[in-house]
Amino acid sequence: MVAFKALAAGALLSTLAVASPTPGSSHARSSSSLLVRKEWRTLTTTEKAGYISAVKCILAKPALTPPFPDSGVLSRYDDLVYTHIQQTMNIHYVGHFLAWHRFFTATYEKMLRDECGYTGAQPYWDWTLDATSEAAFLASPVFDPITGFGGNGPSLAWDPSNPFPEVPGRSGGGCVTDGPWAGDDDVVHLGPAASVTYTPQCLKRDLSPYFAARYLGMNQTQLTLSQPDFGWFNTIVEGQPSFEASGVHGGGHYGVGGNMGQMGDLYTSPADPIFHLHHANLDRLWWSWQSLNPSARLTDISGPLFLMDYANLAGGNATLSTPLSVGVSAADVTVGDVMNIEDCGNGGLCYTYDQLYTLL
Repeated sequence: MVAFKALAAGALLSTLAVASPTPGSSHARSSSSLLVRKEWRTLTTTEKAGYISAVKCILAKPALTPPFPDSGVLSRYDDLVYTHIQQTMNIHYVGHFLAWHRFFTATYEKMLRDECGYTGAQPYWDWTLDATSEAAFLASPVFDPITGFGGNGPSLAWDPSNPFPEVPGRSGGGCVTDGPWAGDDDVVHLGPAASVTYTPQCLKRDLSPYFAARYLGMNQTQLTLSQPDFGWFNTIVEGQPSFEASGVHGGGHYGVGGNMGQMGDLYTSPADPIFHLHHANLDRLWWSWQSLNPSARLTDISGPLFLMDYANLAGGNATLSTPLSVGVSAADVTVGDVMNIEDCGNGGLCYTYDQLYTLL
């Protein structure tokens, strides 16, 4: 997220509010027929290894995107990063932000399962468990060098001539030094920013424990969950393009990516595999909100079609018929097609979560 520097809120609650999932509608199958997404730290060591192995498989499989001169789209993983780059200005600060990313994450999950033999569901990262303090964030199992995704990069000084503000508390910026992708200088092929030409890069992280503790805590999660309608819910999730007005979305991106890591790049953030665990938890938060009042919230969608067009000067609001595309990796759908994650019919998403957030 390079172009829009950040997004909102304060103190931390130590108690995690969760509940068993509630089926969203009569279209839902029994829980035994649904893929059940689980929190990363609850997976066994074998399950974690299986997931990371599948990610490596997708990174190695040839791309489906038609070739173009100097293309950086080399792998199936790159197909998704490329799609995100191409649509960046159409899928952020809009009413279909959450719906598009729900579809994007579900497509990735299906690729891991159908193309790389992964047998589990997409895991999520419940950052509220780690945002209780800066030390707790750094000790997150997500960053474990053996059973996780590796940690920070070496600390690099900030260039004061950079036109963008520095992420508060950033602490790294260099190539990750441990974990599955340490020492690989050709794991990222696209970016920085909107570049789609082949540029071999290492995976970089620029962790900001301060930013994470400020915006990923249970207080911010509860603030988001308490919103009365989707318009406000979506606005609080994304926050504003200011480091003093962030939301949980920016909290995860800048908490992990800072300024110099891929997770902090608005365009190429999916290049860091942690992206998908972060967005799975954002989706879990949305599903938690929907499940508080499914009769109303499974059809509640609003917000601009164009980036930050909250006054609707460029166009109208997103609706259930707003189209969603993830490029070559799946057939196009509409917002209405992804509102109910437990709908398994007619090509529905067909997954759920092991636990949901509840209002305290």
